[in-house]
Parts: sequence; structure tokens; C-alpha cells
Amino acid sequence: MEKRRVVVTGLGAVTPCGLDVETTWNNVISGVSGIGEVTRVNKDLFPAKVAAEINDFKPEDFMDKKEARKMDRFTQYAVAASLMAVKDANLEITDEIAPRVGVWIGSGIGGMETHEEQHKIFLEKGYRRVSPFYVPMMIADMAAGQVSIVLGAKGVNACTTTACASGANSIGDAFKVIQRGDADIMITGGTEAPITNMAFAGFCMAKALSTNPDPKTASRPFDLNRDGFVMGEGAGILVLESLESALARGARIYAEIVGYSATGDAYHITAPAPGGEGGVRAMKQALKDAGLNPEDIDYINAHGTSTDYNDKYETMAIKEAFGEHAYKLAVSSTKSVTGHLLGAAGAVEAIFSVKAIADGIIPPTMNLETPDPECDLDYVPNQMRKQPVNAVLSNSLGFGGHNVSLIFKKYE
Repeated sequence: MEKRRVVVTGLGAVTPCGLDVETTWNNVISGVSGIGEVTRVNKDLFPAKVAAEINDFKPEDFMDKKEARKMDRFTQYAVAASLMAVKDANLEITDEIAPRVGVWIGSGIGGMETHEEQHKIFLEKGYRRVSPFYVPMMIADMAAGQVSIVLGAKGVNACTTTACASGANSIGDAFKVIQRGDADIMITGGTEAPITNMAFAGFCMAKALSTNPDPKTASRPFDLNRDGFVMGEGAGILVLESLESALARGARIYAEIVGYSATGDAYHITAPAPGGEGGVRAMKQALKDAGLNPEDIDYINAHGTSTDYNDKYETMAIKEAFGEHAYKLAVSSTKSVTGHLLGAAGAVEAIFSVKAIADGIIPPTMNLETPDPECDLDYVPNQMRKQPVNAVLSNSLGFGGHNVSLIFKKYE
């Protein structure tokens, strides 16, 4: 059976760099950071002092206030981003097409904030004071569930939870649903609202967060002086559609999604496999899935977390997967300005990959001041680059040894 072609027709985002795609993208390519001093937790209690927070989001701009109160912040972000993406796609989900429209939205942890709040109430006041909405607010699949309810999408409804690869995995899984003919349209991406005491404590104790108190320079992927990632929050949603469906309704096409691969390291719960071995296989398999050669890729949106091992091993993996071409393509980490959105990262970065193709702009890696000799590729330091972009590979890697590569290309 011939695989169906799948295109991107809508984009929506809520990020620390902006409450919509255009604002976010303009800030990312201009190097305007969304990172500031952390306010959701008391910074005096933690060695990490900065985070990429969303402080001006109003759920009532997107949904009924009463309904919003039954949603954790991660679900609110997903609903808002999904509404924007569907509007951007000029898509009307009628009763007729609803069974062929699916939702696949990933989250690494789900309603962490709700869990902590309700656990405190339980300890202080007993079980009778725990909210009846506690479970549906907390569980990770509720972003996908609520989006489907709000939009009336009755097709495949799912959530992939693979830590920091959740958003990218979800997009890849949704792509395959359309490709094999089980849906015509998928609303897909990732969402996360992890800036809570326990999440902050856990990542601090894992020595994963940057302890650089300067918000401007704390996230510095591939820089010799990097010392950890900056926790962020938000959601990124794409409308994926079969080419037939998009053409039939005269939709604007941003790009085509052509490749997806997911591999496992089978190595360690938090550290990547030596040399980024799992990442090498993910990139090679995604190229094979896309029917592309290494030299067809113009730009890699790297996972680039600003941690010692990730940046070094991802660089090694790119060299192994791309050979000589590794030194000719552009690589950048947009986490230098957005922070690390955990389960939403891969989805927001998929949006940046699509925008790079649509606008012919490669976003920069900010704060790259002292190159690490072990990270010696072209990381587009500190300034965006205008050039035609035909194909982009986006990497996402997660605790548990998850490696995901997505490939987007110019629609022709």
C-alpha cells in the first residue's frame, strides 16, 4: 500500500518567548530570551535561580473560566495552542469529518502542579477536601482528552509520554496515523507545566539544572562553560493533514513531514549512550524513512540542552550519522532562548523547523561565546542566518534512553 503524503497546515504555540507562534518565532530568531528569575518557586530554597516561565497567559482568553479551573496549567496551554493551530489552518471540524480528525498530544509528567497542591490539602485537611477533579486534572493524557472535547475531534485520541521526547514522539506517531490512512487530520504536539517545587528539587538533585544566576546566559548550548539546562514550560501544536485533504480544502501548506524514527539506548536512566549511539540510529532511520540522503538536510534543530553530556554526545552522533556533511550543515539549539520545555520541547522545536523552511531563516544558538573543542560544528552562533532551507531534521532525546528524529521538507 502506498504511503500517503502528510503536510503541515496549522501551527499554534504558547511559550516563554511569546503567546503565539509569530511572537515566539520573531523572538527566537532575534535572540530575545524568555528566561528570567524563577518566580513559581522560592529561588532562595534552590541552587538553580532561573527558569523560562510564562507569566502573562490568561486561560480565559481561550476558554470558559469555569472550565479552565478544571484543568491543570499543562492542559490549558495545550487547549490554547490547539485552538490557535486549528484557526491558523482555517480548519472547521464538522460532524462529517470529526471521526477522521484525531488528537495526539504528549506530556512528560502531566499535572505536577495539581498533584502537589492536592497532596498538600490531603495531608493538612484529609481526603474529603481533595478535589473531585484531582485525577482528571493530573493525568498526562488529559491535554489530548480536553482538546478533543473542545474541538469535537473524534478520531484517534492518544498521548505519548517519553520524557523530553514526548512532543516529538507524538508528532511522529500522529504522522504515521495519517500516513497509513487511519485519520485525515491530526492535531498534535506536546505540552508541559513543570515549574513546581518537586520538579525543581528533583532536577536540582540530579544536577541537571544550570546554577548560573544570570537569566541571559544560563542556557548556553555547545558552549564550554555550559552547566545545565534551564527549565521551561509551554505547548506547541501542529495540524498535520493528508495531502489530499489539504488540497481539497485549499489549505495553506507550510511544509511536508517526511521522516520519523524513535530508538532506545538500552543504556542508562538519565545519561545518553556513549557517542550518542541511539541518536545516530534515530537520525539514520529517519533519513531512510524520508527517502533522503544525509546531504539533503540543510539544518538540524538540535536537542541541545546545554548539559555537558547531551551537547557533546549529540555532536558526536551528528558526525557519525552525517559523515562529511556534518560540517556543511547548520545546527542550532533554540533552547538557548526558550529554555527546555521538557515534554513540549520537541513540538515547539518542530514548529521552529517548519518556520525555518517557510521563512528561509535558521535560528541562532545564543550565548555561544567560548566554543567547546568537542563541539565543533556550525551552531549558527548568536545571529540568525537567512538562507533557503529545503529540509530540516529535529532531534529530541529523553530520560529513559528515548531518541526521536523528525524530518520536514519544503512542499513541492
